[in-house]
Amino acid sequence: MSLKIDPATGLLVNVRQVLSAHFDARPAGAVPELIIVHGISLPPGEFGGPWIDRLFTGGLPADAHPYFRDIARGRVSAHALIRRDGRIVQYVPFGARAWHAGQSEYRGRSSCNDFSIGLELEGTDDVPYADPQYEQLALVAQALLATYPLLSPMHIVGHSDVAPGRKTDPGRAFDWSRWRQLLGNGEAADFIPR
Repeated sequence: MSLKIDPATGLLVNVRQVLSAHFDARPAGAVPELIIVHGISLPPGEFGGPWIDRLFTGGLPADAHPYFRDIARGRVSAHALIRRDGRIVQYVPFGARAWHAGQSEYRGRSSCNDFSIGLELEGTDDVPYADPQYEQLALVAQALLATYPLLSPMHIVGHSDVAPGRKTDPGRAFDWSRWRQLLGNGEAADFIPR
């Protein structure tokens, strides 16, 4: 099984689309060169429900949960989310700049949103991610590598790698070795996020 990206639209084919207004154009000349893996659960530690979609599309009700009060007005997004059961939701076309990394730096380059793709996994730092998530993340990454020539298995990192001290996701629960095996690329097998 494989996934395909429509290069004209930057959208995954046959995947649920919940398009967000929380994105903009990449700076002139900027293209995807980095994949950032994130972890998210809303409320923290709870899975399922509409809240991640609502956060990324600007419709999170501040009064639905005490945790939401501080984040409901945030203008954030990711390119795609992989739910616990492996279902994929895409929010932002891959060619556009999603607002996922915040203040960040990779190999001396700041503002990682400009040149990265943000992939969210529904989960927490401490709860093991589900088998379907690893499988789907590998398929999404393979589709991205096939579509965007400057992406490389050597440039796939966690949010904690580009925002150390500020972010911890996808956390110690994410098994990088297992995921690299599923990705199926020997080049990736030697890569260890910094």
